[in-house]
Amino acid sequence: MSAAQKHEAVDALIVGAGAAGSFYARLLAQAGKSVVVLDAGPGWEMADLISSQIWSRRLRWGGEPVASTGTHPFGYGFNAGWGLGGAALHHYGTWPRFDESDFKVKSLYGRAVDWPLDYAELRPFYDRIQEDVGLSGDAETEIWRPEGDPYPMPPLARFGQADVLERGFKALGMHTAPMPMAINSTWYKGRAPCIYDGWCDAGCPIGALYNPLVRDIPEAKRAGADFRSQSDVIRVLAHKGRATGVVYADDSRNLHEQRADLVILAASAVHNPAILLNSASADWPLGLGNSNGLVGQGFMTHSLGGIYGLFDEETDPHLGVSGAQLSCRDGYEKDSREKGFGSYQWLIAPAMKPNDLAGIATSRADLFGQDLSYFMERASKHMANILAMGEDLPRPENRITLFDDRDRHNRRRVRIIHSFDEDALAVRDHARREGLAVMEAAGARDYWAGPLATAHMMGGTPMGDDPQRSVVDRYGRSHDVPNLVLAGTGLYPTAGAVNPTFTLYALSLRNGEHLLAHWSDYVAG
Repeated sequence: MSAAQKHEAVDALIVGAGAAGSFYARLLAQAGKSVVVLDAGPGWEMADLISSQIWSRRLRWGGEPVASTGTHPFGYGFNAGWGLGGAALHHYGTWPRFDESDFKVKSLYGRAVDWPLDYAELRPFYDRIQEDVGLSGDAETEIWRPEGDPYPMPPLARFGQADVLERGFKALGMHTAPMPMAINSTWYKGRAPCIYDGWCDAGCPIGALYNPLVRDIPEAKRAGADFRSQSDVIRVLAHKGRATGVVYADDSRNLHEQRADLVILAASAVHNPAILLNSASADWPLGLGNSNGLVGQGFMTHSLGGIYGLFDEETDPHLGVSGAQLSCRDGYEKDSREKGFGSYQWLIAPAMKPNDLAGIATSRADLFGQDLSYFMERASKHMANILAMGEDLPRPENRITLFDDRDRHNRRRVRIIHSFDEDALAVRDHARREGLAVMEAAGARDYWAGPLATAHMMGGTPMGDDPQRSVVDRYGRSHDVPNLVLAGTGLYPTAGAVNPTFTLYALSLRNGEHLLAHWSDYVAG
């Protein structure tokens, strides 16, 4: 390789153009800062999005392979994103708020750790984001929802699946409510409403589902931010305790050096730790910003288990949204069961397409040949499903680490080590029994549970007030390197049992505004 090409220094360098990175880019660029954003994947635009599950595979991770080990390996290839927009391009727009208890697991239950902030501190940022982005829902029906402003749009339309499944929950005395979604139910700020075709994971080409290509990336570009796709960061550069920039490789493996007053890592809960660990030097033998050895520890996901049923009546499973039409959080109280600590929620009536049905069929060893053909024909009109999402508490053995095999840029490769503990498995078993009872009560003729899966990535660089017990402070600033900021779900000390994206945006708004208000302190160190 030739010597690195040096680029003119900027105010802020952001690594990763997913939800957090693109949000920071817009916030900083609109405040007049010079911003460069580096992303390893392609430079997608809205015109590239197509309603097709086959096409949507291009939005999944396509970079250097990531090893996944442990008793319950994390599905990185499915959960991660690839290119401008990141995983938020194929996310389902399921945006519930964290419960108040999710921020205080240690104080309330003596387990895990507390966040360095509580719900009351984050609430105004939730409210501002939901008004800015546009959420559809019914706050009054959501009896478990913590205090907050009403949603700016009414709930999304519901279809046959939701009706039959709600019947089962009600028969067991359980409560349901429309799932809050970052999808337009009406025209909102110039964006069209949902057409309910169920292709949400393909990126939503009409922009009804909020993703970074809808607003953050184009507005950041108009404000002057420079987005460089196919730019894979090799390491963060540091001198005298400060980050000075990064070295990155373009698609032709040419090296570049980009200097900046401030470096923001927003490359996911997996690759933020990996970049820090691969930035080890004589001054930082354990990895940049890793004086306490905690970088990568406490990686979390959510357990995910499907319950499926076939009904006599038609359920229109292909209609709706990929996330869920309804929700139920009656079992969210973490210590409400005799066995198994942790929360869980039900995602009720996600839309199912042919690829989904084929995947579900693999959970039935008895379905092959003519029986499989008959199943697909029947399921396409008569199937319904619910998903139990469970909490995964942080443990040091679940972590992001490196191993000695090298990639094409001579970096050590990334390994995710993950296993669910006994509590998470007990909560999953409880939810499985409950879900099967719901299907029976709803009148399903045939019903069964699918395998245990993983969803979402959180932790690994947790925030906290104690530098010996956390990687960054309460605003995402490295305890060790004052002009290094981390962003995204990797900051979460605990994961709750709800989808993490709404909290990511609320936290990014809070932390980003603090950064701008104290800019000179951050860059001066």
